[in-house]
Parts: sequence; C-alpha cells; structure tokens
Amino acid sequence: MNNITSKMKKKRKTSIIVGVLILIAYCVLASTLIESKILVMLFEVISGIAVIGISVLMFPIFKPYNNRVTVSYLLLKIIEGSLMIIAGILFLASNDVLFGMRDSVYTSHTYIFIISAYMFYYLLYKSKIIPRWISVWGVIAVILLLIVNLMELTNNIIPMLILGIGYSQIMLNEVFLAIWLMVKGFNPAAIGSDNIES
Repeated sequence: MNNITSKMKKKRKTSIIVGVLILIAYCVLASTLIESKILVMLFEVISGIAVIGISVLMFPIFKPYNNRVTVSYLLLKIIEGSLMIIAGILFLASNDVLFGMRDSVYTSHTYIFIISAYMFYYLLYKSKIIPRWISVWGVIAVILLLIVNLMELTNNIIPMLILGIGYSQIMLNEVFLAIWLMVKGFNPAAIGSDNIES
C-alpha cells in the first residue's frame, strides 16, 4: 500500500513539473517582446531545455501504451528543443549569415513541433491520463496549425482571423493542459492500470 501511495505521489509531482515546464517553454515568445539579445538568447535556451524536459518526464508514462510512438516522440522533442537552443545562440551572432540561419532553424522547428505535438496528443488520448476531450482539442489545434503554416508557404495574404485561430488554439490548449496538470494531475485510474495495450 505504501509503495502504491509513493508511486502516486511521484506521478503527482511529475504532472506538476510537466505543467510548469509547458508554461516555461513559452518563454520563447519573449523574443517578440524584448530587444535585449542576451535575454532573448537566454529565454530561447530555457524554452528548449523545457521542451526536452517535458518529453523525458513523459517518456516512462507513455512508453507502456505505444513504445514506438513514444520513442519517436522523445527523439523529435530532443531535436526540437535543440533547435530552439541553437536558434537562441544564433541570435547573438554578429555575422548576418549566421543570424539569418535562425529563420531556417525555426522553419524546421515548426514542422517538427507539429509532428511531435500530434504524437503527444495521440499518446495522451490513448493513455487516458487526462480527459480525452483535451487530447481531441489538442489534435484539432495541431491540424489548424499545420493548415496555417502550409497556407503561409504559398505566400498568399492570409486573413488575420484565420491566422489568429490557427496559432491561438494550440497555445490555449497547451496553457489549459499545463494548468490542468498542475491542479488536477494525471488520472490515477489510468496511471495505475495494469490493462495497458502495447
């Protein structure tokens, strides 16, 4: 009984830390609000580390539900976080060519984020560790983000309303998810279930 209680407490701490890291990952948005190169670099590096941290903490929780997708999710998040760290470092570059590489780095980052986010919500849905409606909302948000990014590749003028919807849903979902994890935590019944499909 004590062992089960200890495991549940550990999972509760994990859910809180993951929620906090999701919010910390949004430090990357500071680059659009501040002018200090040092601070922008610092925030982007912190965001990248947070992204990697989330995937590392979720790995043992997701792994029993689908090992292949979980490993792919972890690897993609490590790449995504590393790209954010690289982009932060490039922001300090005085060389125009190196500084200009940030755009290419973030273009790659966007599509890696979309794929890994889909895997994340798929695993959340399958594991039932949070209410499934949050996972479904996340998948829809990821699809909207993909559509908006593909539309931007055409270089056509996209109405601000569509852009707003495309980008805001994933942010709203992730912030809501972060708060849910910090306040409610993982579903104890799902975390403690022995009936896990591979």
